[in-house]
Parts: sequence; C-alpha cells; structure tokens
Amino acid sequence: MVSQATMPRRGTHVDQKAKHILIVGGGYVGLYTGLRLQRQLRDELRSGRVRITIVSPQSYMTYQPFLPEAAAGNLSPRHVVAPLRRVLNRVRILNGKVTKVHHANKSVTFEPSTGPAKELTYDVLVMAAGSVSRTLPIPGLKDAAIGFKTVGEAIALRNRVLALFDRADSTDDEQVRRRALTFVVVGAGFAGVEALAELEDMARDAVRYYDTLSESDLRWVLVEASDRILPEVGPEMGKWTLEELRERGIEVKMRTLLESCEGGHVMLSDGDRFESATIVWTAGVKASPVVNAGDLPLDERGRIKTTTRLTVAGVKDAFAAGDVAGVPDMTNPGQFCAPNAQHAVRQAKVLADNIVRHLKGRPLREYRHKYVGSVAGLGLHKGVANVYGVKLHGFPAWFMHRTYHLSRVPTLNRKVRVVADWTLALFFKRETLSLGEIESPREEFKAAAATG
Repeated sequence: MVSQATMPRRGTHVDQKAKHILIVGGGYVGLYTGLRLQRQLRDELRSGRVRITIVSPQSYMTYQPFLPEAAAGNLSPRHVVAPLRRVLNRVRILNGKVTKVHHANKSVTFEPSTGPAKELTYDVLVMAAGSVSRTLPIPGLKDAAIGFKTVGEAIALRNRVLALFDRADSTDDEQVRRRALTFVVVGAGFAGVEALAELEDMARDAVRYYDTLSESDLRWVLVEASDRILPEVGPEMGKWTLEELRERGIEVKMRTLLESCEGGHVMLSDGDRFESATIVWTAGVKASPVVNAGDLPLDERGRIKTTTRLTVAGVKDAFAAGDVAGVPDMTNPGQFCAPNAQHAVRQAKVLADNIVRHLKGRPLREYRHKYVGSVAGLGLHKGVANVYGVKLHGFPAWFMHRTYHLSRVPTLNRKVRVVADWTLALFFKRETLSLGEIESPREEFKAAAATG
C-alpha cells in the first residue's frame, strides 16, 4: 500500500500528459474499479503517468443491501456507506454529475454541486452511473411516494414511520389515526419485501411504547403486479416468504396495480380504496439518465451496449458495467447479467483488470459469473435464502444473509463498525425514535425569528 508520504497532495499540479481514466459513478462499480486500479497502477499513479477521477453526486458509496437494516434501526446510517475520498486516496473525487458524454471528442460535460458546468477530458472512460427508480405515470405518485434506493430515503422513511406513530397517539380523530398507521409498499422484489419486513418488525417493537396504539392498529400492504414475490429466491422460497408475511398480518396483494395515490388516497386495481400517509415505491429500476445524453450505443432496454469484455460495443477506450450496462451473460446464452450487487462487484474487478491490460496492450478477459443465488432479510432473526440450490428460511437464512453481506461490505473499517452495531443490539434494544426534524433544521429558528 502506498504510504501517505509518497502520495501526491490533492490539488497539486498534475502532468497533463498522464493517461486520464474517468469513472462516471461512485457506486459498487465505481468504488471497486477505482480501488483495484489504485492498487494495480500504484507505480504509474505515483510517477504521474496515470491519473484517475471519479464523478459522483455523493462523496460515498452506499451498500444498498443494508439499507433495510439502517431503516429499521439495526445499523447506524453512517456504517452502511463507504467514504470515497478515504477509501480511494489515490483517486480524484469530483462531486456533481455528468450531463453529457462526447466520446467522439473524449470529453464529458460535468456539473459540480455548485458553480458552472465545465468540460472534462479523458483517455479512458468508465460508465458506472448505476440506476434510478423506474416510475410510471400514476396520478399522485410523484408527490405522495418515496423510493428506497438511497440512505437518505431509508432514514427519512424510518423517521416518517415513527413520527406517524407520534401523530396517531396524539389524536382522537379516527380518520387521522387510520391514515397515519397505514403503510403501503409497491413492488415485491428485494427492496420492497426487505424494506417492508424490517420496518414492520421495528414497528412491533416501537408500538409497545405508545399508550393508545397496538399492533392490530397497524396496516401493512404490499402491492405486486405479478403473481410472485422475491422471484430471485425461486418459487418455493417465494411461496414460503408470502406465507411468512401473511402470518405476520401483512396484506400481500398479488396481480394488483396501483392506479392512483393523489393526496395519499390509494386506489388499487382490485377495487380497494383507502388513505395512507406512507407510500413506498420499489417497483423496478432503470439505467441512469446519463446514458441518453451522449454518443454511446444503447441496447433495446436503454442500457449501454456492452461486450463480454466490459467494453462499450463498437467504441474504443470506453468501458461499462453494473446497472447502466447491458452485459451479456456467458453462463446463460441470450440473456443479460441481472442488475444486482453480486454482478456489479465482480464486474468491477474484471473491468479494472481489463483497463490495466488495455493500457499495457494486452488481450482483455471476458466476464463470466454464474449466479449463485440470493439471500434476503425479513426482520430480526428472520430470513430466506436460495444459494447454490440450498434453500433455507428463518434463523439460518437470516444468519447467512448477515454473514454474506458482511463479507461484501468494503473496507475492514466498515466491517468492524457493522459487527459492533450488531453486537450492541444483542444487549440493548434498538432506538425507536423519530428525528424527522433533522430534514428541516431551520424551521424552529425561522418560527422564532417570525415572532421576534
């Protein structure tokens, strides 16, 4: 590892003749590609022959499989993210977004978080911008719903659920109480099922501290357009999960669509109508909008057309991986790699190796990984798993879920912090406290100023 003394100071002069590797996105692919490159190109970075830049809206990478546990209070929000500048100490981090790719000129338009846009030039481009929530033109969705892809959304959702408990316990209006205590999740994939299960588990702990509330007052509704939930774990484990959720009193509505949610008035395709103050949208993702703002080729699904070597098809000096790329699955001819962390982390390693090979004029490797299966957490001591054909549920699956994802969290620092959170949870009850005011910290000050 390069010592601090040999590292170039940030902000110092950089040799303009150095080969510049520009990585668009600081998620799984961006972080792991940068991490591997700074190790393999240690000498070139030290001498100034190569420089690496990552453009990302945030200064951290979010480990998304742990978002449900952060929302439920089992993990500190700061422990499910990895700070890019600390982990990638040989990489230049620019916070902002790329709004246009001009690969013919080997440049991108970069808009920093503040200040005017500018052009960044490069020699090698890596598209790793990830995905965003895929929404539908449903009346009220934009104003009434919240996603579940970022740590901000996860913590805001936790604060909202607990604040609604406060609201319901502090009123005698039955209509206000029903609306506050009705929670809807749309989409029964990993994000939706894990978010709902963890929050419902947390809510059962929290409701005991409210004099006028009980578990029977809470209504949890999972809406799914297809006839399956958690398809990643297979039909058998999906059926077990469905039965587990229903035994916990969660309404699971299959083959049902959200038709409208204007003003929190939920209208479902099965005819059900009710009020809800919390609507969580997890019904799929799509490639980052940056793919449509440039001259890189796209496939029929709107992703960057990518080869098995993780190069952009028909283009020189450009690579892509993760959710933003349509990578052919060599273990399943005719199909593409699923947009999940399992592929993204492994693709990043091959991508970084291929960039090094590309710079040194060596043949590139192909990406091949057979999907090993999936694990999901359904609350404290509850889970479901289908890994290498081994099907588990309950405590064994929950333990496998935690063990697997702990092994994938980047850096020893974060692993230790996650284990510390879990260990403390063995001896102390989790906090069931809303800190929603942190989302608008100036409100009280402004109110005081208005009356002064």
